[in-house]
Amino acid sequence: MGKIVVAEFISADGIIENPAWTAPYWNDQIGDFKNPEIFDADALLLGRTTYEGFAAAWPEHPEVGEYKDRINAMPKYVATTTATELEWNATRIEGDLAEAIGKLRAEQDLVVFGSGTLVDFLRANNLVDEYRLVVYPVHLGKGLRLFNDVDTQATLELTSSETLDNGVQLNVLTVTAAELA
Repeated sequence: MGKIVVAEFISADGIIENPAWTAPYWNDQIGDFKNPEIFDADALLLGRTTYEGFAAAWPEHPEVGEYKDRINAMPKYVATTTATELEWNATRIEGDLAEAIGKLRAEQDLVVFGSGTLVDFLRANNLVDEYRLVVYPVHLGKGLRLFNDVDTQATLELTSSETLDNGVQLNVLTVTAAELA
C-alpha cells in the first residue's frame, strides 16, 4: 500500500499560498530536505491551480538536473472538474474523487505540493498519511492556510524536526490516527 504525503512551504502563521516569500531563505539544507519528496514518490497529486502553475513553469524551468528531469517525467494526477485537456504527463481524476484517490493511494506513493483545496479534501476524507513542512519564520497575516475548517481530527507524530541557522524548520509529521469529527 502506498501513502499520500503533503509537502508544503508554510509561514509561521500557516499560510501556504503563493510561496514566493520563501526565496530569501532557500539553502542547500532545504534542498536536501525537499529532493527526496519527488524521488520517493511514484506520482504527483495536484489540484488544478497548482497543476497549471507547475505545467507552465517546469517544462522550461532554468534548473538543470535530475530534479527537473524527474518532476517533468513523473505521472501527475489532477483533481479538477473544469480542466479537460491536460498535458505534461497528467491524467484527470475521474469519478468519485475520494474513491479514485483511495485507489491511487493503494497502488503507489503520491506527493502533493500546494493544492490547498485538494489538501482540505484529502484531510476531510482521511487520505493524508504524512506532512512534510518547511516552516518559515515569517508572519503573512492573510492567504490560504494549510489547516482550514475541515470537520476532521487527527493525531500527528512529529517524526523528525530540524531548525536551520536561518530560522526555517524542517518538520515531518506522520498521521497516526484520523477520524471524522
